[in-house]
Amino acid sequence: MNRETHKRNIMESVEVIRECIDKGVEKRQRTIGFHCSSAATDMLELFLHENNLIDPGANIKHDYFSSIRKAEEKLNFEFPNKQKIIKLLVEIENKRNLLCYGKPQEKEEIEKYIELFNTSKSVFEKAGIRYE
Repeated sequence: MNRETHKRNIMESVEVIRECIDKGVEKRQRTIGFHCSSAATDMLELFLHENNLIDPGANIKHDYFSSIRKAEEKLNFEFPNKQKIIKLLVEIENKRNLLCYGKPQEKEEIEKYIELFNTSKSVFEKAGIRYE
């Protein structure tokens, strides 16, 4: 996927997350789960492309982050903040499945998930990733 497509997808997901917050997070937990995971994965892929760490045609999939071990196997090269990024994305992925496929969660748990996503977004923004 090219960089502009990643940027467009990230902006779409961030916009949808904002809309879900406005409507009430407890009413949109599945949507929040999908879009936080998707946007965080797109941000990582954009980061890796921007730094020429993966081939232009390479794709990073959200399920790479089902565990730290799997993420490290799939991303078997070094990059800045690798351990922090992997830890965040694994946590996002694990909570994604609960939000998307589990029982309704308390509002506070969904808000914690959004905060986790915002933390990952901040890491990528500090690394120079711009998508707007």
